[in-house]
Amino acid sequence: MIFVMLGTQNNSFHRLLEEIDKLIENQTINEEVIVQAGYTKYQPKSEKMKIIDFISREELDTLEQEANYIITHGGVGSIITSLEKGKKVIAVPRLHEYGEHVNDHQKEIVEKFHQGGNLIGIQSVQELEGAIKKIKDFEPKPYVENNHKMLTIIENFIDNV
Repeated sequence: MIFVMLGTQNNSFHRLLEEIDKLIENQTINEEVIVQAGYTKYQPKSEKMKIIDFISREELDTLEQEANYIITHGGVGSIITSLEKGKKVIAVPRLHEYGEHVNDHQKEIVEKFHQGGNLIGIQSVQELEGAIKKIKDFEPKPYVENNHKMLTIIENFIDNV
């Protein structure tokens, strides 16, 4: 099973689900896909895709554990919880130009985790097919929390306000 996490943003991320539907149709994806969609309202073409709007934290944890791999938006929370469970992750940023987010910070988040070898990060949904073909052999580097760096960023921000 593939678990797709779109988070709880109040903007749609239709593009990603449309691409997943295409990949089910062309048989790049042959297994069940369960989507935590949040506010993204999408009617799948395939019976292999099951959409759930909002789920409890417990159910989310269970689906993450059961997934062969996870496809997620570029939200830090979704990425980190998946990596902490030792899951293989493909991350796709929501983009401002499509009204999916208020800015493009998810591009930077996805790129940072990709450069760290923690996940397969892609910048456009058209790259998803290639990422899915790579995921089986992908060996992610373990995620290591770096609170010191985050505290430095926050301190620098406060000092410059």
